[in-house]
Amino acid sequence: MISEDVLPLLLAVAALVLVAVGALAWAGARARADALVAVARAAVQLVAVAALIGWIFSHPGALVPYLAVMLVVATATATRRVGLGWAVAPALAVAVAAGAATVTAVALTSGALVRAPQAVLPYAAQVIGGAMTAASLSGGRLHDDVAGTWSEVEGWLALGAPPEQAVAPLGRRAVARALVPIVDQTRSAGLVTLPGAFVGMLLGGAAPLQAAQLQLLVLVGMLAAQAVAAALTVRLLARPLGRLRPTIRAD
Repeated sequence: MISEDVLPLLLAVAALVLVAVGALAWAGARARADALVAVARAAVQLVAVAALIGWIFSHPGALVPYLAVMLVVATATATRRVGLGWAVAPALAVAVAAGAATVTAVALTSGALVRAPQAVLPYAAQVIGGAMTAASLSGGRLHDDVAGTWSEVEGWLALGAPPEQAVAPLGRRAVARALVPIVDQTRSAGLVTLPGAFVGMLLGGAAPLQAAQLQLLVLVGMLAAQAVAAALTVRLLARPLGRLRPTIRAD
């Protein structure tokens, strides 16, 4: 039997799906099936993850293994996005892990984040996801820029420059471009949109000032994690990219 709390949610979700599918049909887009599959997957995955996280909250010892699995998946995703093969997976794992671990350690040691699975898990998951995105964007951009301007890179190499120096200007640009989304999100918080943690706490009944404090910790943590991950990504990928001409990615 569907509880009284769940029924309004199901009705709202069904109505919103109809709105999305109707808009896509009106536009003549062929993404209607994709939208329906995405909603179905999201529902199943969120229920499964909610059950798993509830179990982890009752078994704190499972927190570290769960975060390790998230790191493995994040590394695999970034590796596929960068398009240099699985040989660079260890480098991307270091970049993602360093960004997430640095930020989480600072939040915990400063006392800003409570040392409890209910606080550490969602925060660490956020920064792992952000670090993965930064590694994917910076590594993919560096890959494409090196492939597209190989004559310039080759010129530096011909002059005796090491691969790291030959691709350094492209690396700086890749890092800057990778951080554009999080910089814009941080800069426009509260003006253009209300970020997720802030809205979630307000809906949960928290005081606005308390919600703002947590959201600031999340946003700055995401910015720091992505900066570390992007910087490490371009540094660690500079040598393999500068030694052999890469091909432009199909995507």
